[in-house]
Amino acid sequence: MQQRVPTPVQGSEQQPPDGTAKEQTADAPTKGARRWSRPDLIEPQILFTWLPLVIATALWVYSLPHIDYRHMDDWGLLDQLPAAFYLSLAVLTGGFVVSLRRAGTAPWWPGLYSVALLFALKAPTAILYNSVRYPWSSKHDAVVNHLLANQELRPGVPLSGNMAAYDQWPGFFTLNAGLVRAFGVDTAASYLNWASLFYGVVLIPVLVLIYRTFAEDWRLVWTGVWIFEVANWVGQDYFSPQGMALILDLAVLAVVFRHFVRPGAAGELRSRANLDPAAASVPPPTTGRQRAVCIAILAPMIAAINFTHQLTPVMLCVALFALNLTRRYRNPGLLVVTAVIMLIWDVTMGRPLFVETLASLKESVGNLLNNSRAGYAGELTGPGPVLQGRADVVMVLVIAGLAAVAVVLRRKLVKSALPLLLVSIAPVPLFAVNDYGGEMLFRVYLFGLPGAAFFAAAALVPAAGQGKGRIRPVVRQRVAAVALPLVLVLLVAGFIPAYYGKERMYYTPPAETAMVTRVLDNAPKGSMILAVTGSFPQALHRYDQLEHWYVAEQEEPQNAIMLRDPVAYLEPQLPKDGRPVYFILTRTQDFYTAGEGLLPAGGFAELKSKLEASPRFRVIDGNAYGTVLQYVAPRPG
Repeated sequence: MQQRVPTPVQGSEQQPPDGTAKEQTADAPTKGARRWSRPDLIEPQILFTWLPLVIATALWVYSLPHIDYRHMDDWGLLDQLPAAFYLSLAVLTGGFVVSLRRAGTAPWWPGLYSVALLFALKAPTAILYNSVRYPWSSKHDAVVNHLLANQELRPGVPLSGNMAAYDQWPGFFTLNAGLVRAFGVDTAASYLNWASLFYGVVLIPVLVLIYRTFAEDWRLVWTGVWIFEVANWVGQDYFSPQGMALILDLAVLAVVFRHFVRPGAAGELRSRANLDPAAASVPPPTTGRQRAVCIAILAPMIAAINFTHQLTPVMLCVALFALNLTRRYRNPGLLVVTAVIMLIWDVTMGRPLFVETLASLKESVGNLLNNSRAGYAGELTGPGPVLQGRADVVMVLVIAGLAAVAVVLRRKLVKSALPLLLVSIAPVPLFAVNDYGGEMLFRVYLFGLPGAAFFAAAALVPAAGQGKGRIRPVVRQRVAAVALPLVLVLLVAGFIPAYYGKERMYYTPPAETAMVTRVLDNAPKGSMILAVTGSFPQALHRYDQLEHWYVAEQEEPQNAIMLRDPVAYLEPQLPKDGRPVYFILTRTQDFYTAGEGLLPAGGFAELKSKLEASPRFRVIDGNAYGTVLQYVAPRPG
């Protein structure tokens, strides 16, 4: 009688294309080895691994000159991206799926495709734009310039628009001030459009380290990375402290997952028989002394997070608290150290904003409806913004739905990867605490996404081997063979409107930037700068010397009152000490207020015409992209 042995699993090249691992006779591996060693079979397999990458790159490069970003309409960049661009993404996705078949022996191929996807999705604007993408990126550039000019931090000096908070959490800005000096450039504007791509590339090894802690199957690991990239439409990876702090946060969690397992806590998970075929063995336990050393090593990184961002330390504390609910990672010492570092910073350097936030908690705690709002709760208008809003919701539902499927169908994997699941869910209760300036909705999604992407991948990548389940493994694998490429293509397709639907608000013509810069450079110190919204280029240039008021960044009913008689609404709140007052109206503000629904249709034009018609304002500068008015105070008596 022939002895039967299982075929190697976990991404081996000897697996069938759909990822199944069928049993075969003892002499079958020898025949299989001879079969795969034939050059006429090896070469086509390798060919179909790298050829899609070459084709996708050629299509993408060809498409770049055909992206007419200067003439975007209500659809943003969506109808300006040529067919070759969309085709390149489809080919890239197909190549990634093919590369997964060799992931067990050549994991660098899906890794290379993941980097290529990141480049394809986020590099076009960095390469093409002749100005800063995202008006608020120029705000952070202004903070770097402020630090370079003053050569000191002033956390206690009150500044309009809560800009003092950037001196209270200066880590990101002091780092970039040093980079500006080291690179010998004038400002961070010379490289800040590349931040999204830089952050994404740096995040990949951190995600791989986390995912490999819970999964040996490289197919699952790289599919999780791919899903994270296409589901990360939040836009917090621009030139911002949040992008940097997220990397540090995940790096801390990666170390905790690897080196903070308590002795004897893994229990039955130490046996492969109790693990999902794709699961990794639980990391070896560490002694109390070893964990103490790790805490000492992590402390500077935790401090760096606190130097950099206000919310991320809270998210880290919440995640560590969730891990303490498990026997495997019950390490209260690390949680205490993290919380103490956070509190020390909050009551010293960050005290002004910290006290203000505590005072506001009385109104925000428990107000779930308000805390889950996005921005100023205006209604999105225009086809691009509306489509982006809907795509965002669909992407969240798809990722959550896939993760839920994995929780139900792959219980063994969930059991071993429970810490990652808890860390993903942990930020959700923060909805009950604060709205974080209308951004809590996005931040909760951002911090929950790494774990959600892993479990979403687990729903799509079939477990290797012949494990038993309610659904026959062969059926599950065949469904996955169809679902995996289909879902990945749909997610990539969803990323485009979710990320680029509002692009007309984010691109600013250089002539508009030049006009704003000129006016702010010439404004006397102490002048008040009015604008409809702060979403325009160089809005906070010289912010430490000028006062700012963005009149439409308030609840929508109040904007309707303001629009009826803007001069009567504004004038009582303008300075009476003779300081100059300028009102800057730009095309970018028009697009932003319309797309976000801050003003009704035609509201920006109505406001502009009423101000220009008033004897209280006179035009002092302007071009096709904007107008600058100066307030004319009434004569005494």
